[in-house]
Amino acid sequence: MDNKRTASLLGLAQKAGKLKTGEGAILSAIRSGGAKLVVVAPDASDNTRKIYRDKCSFYGVPIREALPRETLSRAIGRSNRPAAAVTDEGLSSLILKSIETQ
Repeated sequence: MDNKRTASLLGLAQKAGKLKTGEGAILSAIRSGGAKLVVVAPDASDNTRKIYRDKCSFYGVPIREALPRETLSRAIGRSNRPAAAVTDEGLSSLILKSIETQ
């Protein structure tokens, strides 16, 4: 598994200002249509994963479980982040490809 590419792409999205973190910001991005992809840590709580799964399913936003919480947090330079929403179409497709080839 090559989590490094996924982590570096998420870091790039953060630097470019194309990433939302924090439950309120992510849910808002999903509802507004701004989220192009939601990445959730597989070690996030069951409740957290369910919230994002249900919202993404309802609004038709792709969601993937990838990168443990610690790796995800480190990649985006924030502490204790179990999820992130990518708001850029191009970056989200690169991240999706990276996750699916792990």
